[in-house]
Amino acid sequence: MNDGPITQEILQLTEALLTATPEPLNQARFNQCLEGGDIRLAAVIERLDQLFEEQERPVEIMAVGGGYQLVTKSEYHPFLKRLFHRMGRLNLSRPALEALAVVAYKQPVSRSEVEQIRGVNSDTVLKTLLEKELVTITGRDETVGRPLLYGTTQAFLIGFGLESLSVMPKLKEIEEIMGVGETPTTMEEALAGLSQPHNGEPAEKPLDPAPTEAGPESDDAPE
Repeated sequence: MNDGPITQEILQLTEALLTATPEPLNQARFNQCLEGGDIRLAAVIERLDQLFEEQERPVEIMAVGGGYQLVTKSEYHPFLKRLFHRMGRLNLSRPALEALAVVAYKQPVSRSEVEQIRGVNSDTVLKTLLEKELVTITGRDETVGRPLLYGTTQAFLIGFGLESLSVMPKLKEIEEIMGVGETPTTMEEALAGLSQPHNGEPAEKPLDPAPTEAGPESDDAPE
């Protein structure tokens, strides 16, 4: 890739692409827009981010989902919430967020494994997560009956502002932050922390991997 001079035209084009694209802008898509150009996107992003900082712009460029997106700075999030009359970035019920947390931390995972961890029937919430494109079917397990396996999607990464799954807080790290011997009270709080503007620090509580003794119940709460 070419790391030569980055022209004003390239900077303006890149900002326009970041503003218009609904998905993260990666090197492949950038090359397509340049029609055979050979410019390293990361270098352009670095320079563009510097300009935004110098100009005290209310936006910044975030590495997310294998590419880059133009996002508003965290200090403006409360005002944006008022504008859109929303309490959070993802409109998910507690059962849906709980199931999503299980999938995110245990993937690839079957529905029965999700239900074992949660202690309730998870068919409805998994369908909701599939409809919202936050989880997807990744294959089938090799166990008896070959159940479907679920995993998270790029939409999940984008929705929670994650560059990749590797930057999710590890359960062991969360336990250390909580304190030795302290038991987490809810399963979804580790993931819920990611749905708010964050600075890269781990969420406060992990999933509780211990299955309940009672058989799975049903989620009655609407999604």
